Amino acid sequence: MNDLARRRVDLLGVPVDAVTMAEALHWALEQLPTGETNLIFTPNPEIVYRAWHDPVFYQALTSADLLVPDGIGVVWAAARLGQPVPERVPGYDLMIHLLAALARRHGRVFFLGARPEVVQAAAQVASRRWPGLVVTGYHHGYFQPGQEEQAVLQKIRAAAPDLLLVALGAGKQEEWLAFHRAELQVPLAIAVGGSFDVLAGITQRAPTWMQRLHLEWLYRLLRQPSRWRRMLALPRFAWTIIKAGAKR
Repeated sequence: MNDLARRRVDLLGVPVDAVTMAEALHWALEQLPTGETNLIFTPNPEIVYRAWHDPVFYQALTSADLLVPDGIGVVWAAARLGQPVPERVPGYDLMIHLLAALARRHGRVFFLGARPEVVQAAAQVASRRWPGLVVTGYHHGYFQPGQEEQAVLQKIRAAAPDLLLVALGAGKQEEWLAFHRAELQVPLAIAVGGSFDVLAGITQRAPTWMQRLHLEWLYRLLRQPSRWRRMLALPRFAWTIIKAGAKR
């Protein structure tokens, strides 16, 4: 890891790299020739709060080589604790920038996760949108541990991608990547959550004006009211950060 990505802030014991989008992209592309498997995770307030409570998840999350500040709540928390980060680095946007950059060098990508029809559509959209991109394969995220999982790992290795995109849902995807890191034989892997649904056009991101006002969380809640239980982590995270700041 170079010095740039070691500029880390501490949020409830969870390290987050103080990088811009451009810096994160530059670092990621620099890892492609290394021959080692590098992991990028994108902690938002829910993920940070979960890691604070869950030691197993904490170990998986902090095994990443780059942890970018995804979520305005993370940016707010860092500033509140006197450790500001330069900007928010949304995981979806980082994925898009990586795919565009790979296309310019005829790089290879593998899509793993989501429902069968979603991952197929995402891979097809990527091929059309970036003609220089080589989609070496895709597989849905509903495989079982054991023999089926080993077949998926073998499929990834045989495809030999430069970039592995993993959309297994927050928590599961980070733990899966951390556990299988040594088996992947992929230069770069990033956990991308629900990004395949957005890329495939199945779900929509918040309108630009809501993104500018940092209200994407509200848009997601309005579109998916069932998320309200997950959203309870946001005020709990904020209150925990406020208490931590008061003790400084």
